[in-house]
Amino acid sequence: MDLGDLLARLWADYAAITPQAREIHRLLKDAGETIVNDHIALRTFAGERLGIDVVAAPFVAAGYRPAGVYRFAEKKLDARHYDPPDPALPKLFISELRVRDCSPALQAIVADLIDQVPANWRPFVTLGRPWFPVHIATVRRLRDESEYAAWLAAHGIRANHFTVQQNALRTLPTLESVVAFLQAHGFALNAAGGVIKGSPGQMLEQCSTIADTVNIRFTDGSYTVPGCYYEFARRYPDASGQLFGGFIEGSADKIFESTDRR
Repeated sequence: MDLGDLLARLWADYAAITPQAREIHRLLKDAGETIVNDHIALRTFAGERLGIDVVAAPFVAAGYRPAGVYRFAEKKLDARHYDPPDPALPKLFISELRVRDCSPALQAIVADLIDQVPANWRPFVTLGRPWFPVHIATVRRLRDESEYAAWLAAHGIRANHFTVQQNALRTLPTLESVVAFLQAHGFALNAAGGVIKGSPGQMLEQCSTIADTVNIRFTDGSYTVPGCYYEFARRYPDASGQLFGGFIEGSADKIFESTDRR
C-alpha cells in the first residue's frame, strides 16, 4: 500500500470519529497556522497474529525504521516507535497489551477475538475491528481489568490519536499557550500526571484532550464508549542540537489514560 494513501486513510478514519480534531484543525487554520503532525499512535494485542511487528509491517515496507522501545509495567504494555523515511512525515508509536500477563478471563476473551481474525487479514486494508462486534458486557468486563483492552476490543486497529507538533506553531509559542487556547475553546484536557506531561529537561512536553465519546454498534445494540483524542507535543534539542526524537515512558503512561472512561 502506498504510504501517502495509508497515512491519508488513517487520518480520514480518525477524523470521522473524532470531531474535536476537526474543530481544532479549523481553529488553528483560522489562526493562520500550518499543522505539522508529530506522531500517530496505534494499539494492538501482543502475539503472532496482531503484535507490533504485524501492525508495523506496512510502514516498515514503506521505509519506517524501528527506533525506541518502551515498557509500561502497571498497564502491561510494551511499545516501540518508528522513525519515518522522510522527516516531514509523522513518527509512529505502536503499543501492544501483554496478554499473557493478564488474567485467564481476559486472555480467553482476547483469544476469542483473535480467532475471528481472517487468515488473509492485512493491517489497514480495512480499518477498525478485524473481529465481529462484541457484546457491550464483554467490553465492560475487559474495562474492569484493562481500559486499553476494552478500547481495542471496541475499536479495533486504527489510530487512537494524532499529534500536533507545537514547535511548528507560530501563534502558540509554548505548550502552556496551547493549553490556554484549548481550554478557552472548551476542550477538556487529560490532567493525569498534570495537564502538561514531561519537561524541558526531559526534552519532551506533551498534553492531550480527553477522548470524545462515540456511539459504537455492538452485538446487542449501540452504546457510547470513549473514542479518540488529540495530542500536542513540544520537542527540545538534545546535546547535538537535534530535536529529541523519542518518547518518555512516564508521560506516555499518563497519555494512554486519555481514552479511559470518565
